[in-house]
Amino acid sequence: MHFRSTTPSDLPRVLACEVREPIGSISADRYLAEAADGMYRPEWTWIAERDDRVLARALWWGPTDSAHPAALDCLYVDPTVADRASVGAELIAASLRAFAAAGAERPPLYNVTLTEGWRADAAVSAALAWRREAALAAGLSHEVERLRFEWSPDLGVPIGSGRLTFTEADDAAFLAVFGRIAEGSLDAETRRGPAAYGPEAAARKEMDFYLDCPGERDWWRLAHTADGTLVGLAIPSATPYHPNVGYLGVVPELRGRGYVADLLAEITRLHADRGAEVITATTDMTNAPMAAAFRRAGYRTTQVRMIFSAPE
Repeated sequence: MHFRSTTPSDLPRVLACEVREPIGSISADRYLAEAADGMYRPEWTWIAERDDRVLARALWWGPTDSAHPAALDCLYVDPTVADRASVGAELIAASLRAFAAAGAERPPLYNVTLTEGWRADAAVSAALAWRREAALAAGLSHEVERLRFEWSPDLGVPIGSGRLTFTEADDAAFLAVFGRIAEGSLDAETRRGPAAYGPEAAARKEMDFYLDCPGERDWWRLAHTADGTLVGLAIPSATPYHPNVGYLGVVPELRGRGYVADLLAEITRLHADRGAEVITATTDMTNAPMAAAFRRAGYRTTQVRMIFSAPE
């Protein structure tokens, strides 16, 4: 079996690989539309073939202006393949080696989209099982389950308590708050950074990530009480598809006082005032307080994502 990236002439065979399992997949129309914007590319689309027959396909996605892919959006292995997990693992691993050779700073992650309550569905569980085995075998061994939420205008804009004031600030002020709110966080990704790089470098990486997102820097706000005590930060951001709740957090000594609801209300209001029709958000399944805050603010759960990434 031969593993390689594609060329434009492979496109008909790439599009013919249809995922029929009840799990997140990419339609031919979506692939073509986003390929036109450079979010899917021939060199980021990998196949495994034998005797000119495509037996596996990996669709890696990245922002339009990115030199390297950010995530694996869809993994297909022909159902007739005896060991789908092994072939999937080899295809992912071959892709990752090529991206590293091309200068990617770190391996892109693998994002598997599922329906809420997927564990009760045997077909979805089976579709995830071999993909999970493939991801882990290829080195994407850090696994996190995340909930995706969505807000729309019909749900109403949540109203804050009025206890906080929100102001703009320079990068140095935000960097300091990034470092503080990472302490004791229930978010798995937030915890990984300080453990791997140390608090200061992790805060810098976190902040740089949001600076690189499509959202505008002047949307960012610091939150204070009436007496000027710093509470935390609220960062409305955006993906290539929708405005989103980029990042919010409360400093450790003020947690448990309901301030997270005020931060979320402010982010939602700022996006709504700009005419947002949809606002998306995600949080770890294990971060129950944040998930509860989204639900209280009217956000609806729309999907679950299993995210596999390389260890720091």
